[in-house]
Amino acid sequence: MLRHIGRKRNYRHNLRLAVLLCFTAGMVNAAGFVAFSVLTTNVTGHAALLAHKLVTGDLRSARMVGLWLVLFLAGAFFSSFCTGKIGKNKRFGYVVPIVTEIVILILVGSFGYTFDQSIIKTEYFAGSLLFAMGMQNALVSTISGYVVRTTHLTGMFTDLGIDLYTLISTPGKVAAVIRKKIILRLVIIFFFLTGGIVGGYMFLKLGYFAFYLPAVVLVIAMFYDVFRVMFSKMVHRIMIRDKRALVVSR
Repeated sequence: MLRHIGRKRNYRHNLRLAVLLCFTAGMVNAAGFVAFSVLTTNVTGHAALLAHKLVTGDLRSARMVGLWLVLFLAGAFFSSFCTGKIGKNKRFGYVVPIVTEIVILILVGSFGYTFDQSIIKTEYFAGSLLFAMGMQNALVSTISGYVVRTTHLTGMFTDLGIDLYTLISTPGKVAAVIRKKIILRLVIIFFFLTGGIVGGYMFLKLGYFAFYLPAVVLVIAMFYDVFRVMFSKMVHRIMIRDKRALVVSR
């Protein structure tokens, strides 16, 4: 799912990626909003907030929002650097960004209880989540060939509207390709929203420990290919054993 790049990547890989990583982004966004009153995946909204703070002369808050924008950008740059430069086998460049995101989520889950709504701590906690989401969005975009984006839905709804019109105005052969695009976009939207519901609910129940849940999902995503290969080998061995037992019984 993550290690397949270029021509080796197919539609199913992108679907699996959308399910797990969009679910993660939705959880982090909702839990981050409930915890720190900050949308950790909404760069467009923060740009508008920055403009508002500058216009009203609230330079302290403007600096904080500007820092969030820079951190999201820095996360995207760091992820792209890792996937492009780290290691001779670039298929595994995704490990560093994902591990970094897992560490950030664990730290927020472990120390979030110290949050007291001060500007400095809001910068730390919300900023670290924005950095993590910048990493994730760039990572998923790069791996999927810029087909899947996990941290925002504005572009998804726009593209979905375009695809829906294209679907009803194109011939049958082309429509099959458009339908696959629509399905992928609906999967992205559905699992982002589902992740948001789960993340918000779990925070109300578990508090800051809720950030451990997206970290677990990221571990599953990172080792998904390994688990799938191990499961396939196990099923294959069981089938061979059963066939041998059937032959012997005859």
